[in-house]
Amino acid sequence: MECEICGKPVSETNPTRAKIEGSVMVVCKECAKLGTIQKAPPKPRFQQNKKGRKNTQPKRNYRNDEPTEELIENYNTTVRNAREAKNWSREDLGKKINERVSVINRIESGKMTPDPKLTKKLEKALNITLLENVNDVDLNQFINSSSGERTLGNIVKIKRK
Repeated sequence: MECEICGKPVSETNPTRAKIEGSVMVVCKECAKLGTIQKAPPKPRFQQNKKGRKNTQPKRNYRNDEPTEELIENYNTTVRNAREAKNWSREDLGKKINERVSVINRIESGKMTPDPKLTKKLEKALNITLLENVNDVDLNQFINSSSGERTLGNIVKIKRK
């Protein structure tokens, strides 16, 4: 395991985690001085079952807060082209989805990304698809494909306190 800042080897059995500039990273002892060292996560507590025995597996709450759908890259041109294909003005589209014309202008110019609720309204009114499914990314494929030479320390200038 390597330090995420300088690339020096870090103990895999007892890595040092430090919060630096708001991000928690695995770092070496020298780079840990740049932030505050974080405590190790608490060990899982075991729940007792109905018979009073301890379960061998802790109760886990699996919850995925990450969105499974993402806005397409060229959403602004897609919205404009669909609106123009229906021969609607921006005012017409605004009336259909109960939004201001300025909102439509900002979306079509790419200055504003629509929230999920507005995206659904646009999809329904224009009969287009603006959201695409995001597949789970295997981080190991990125770790294995890198040459091992690029670290955060190679990219960022470190300010010493």
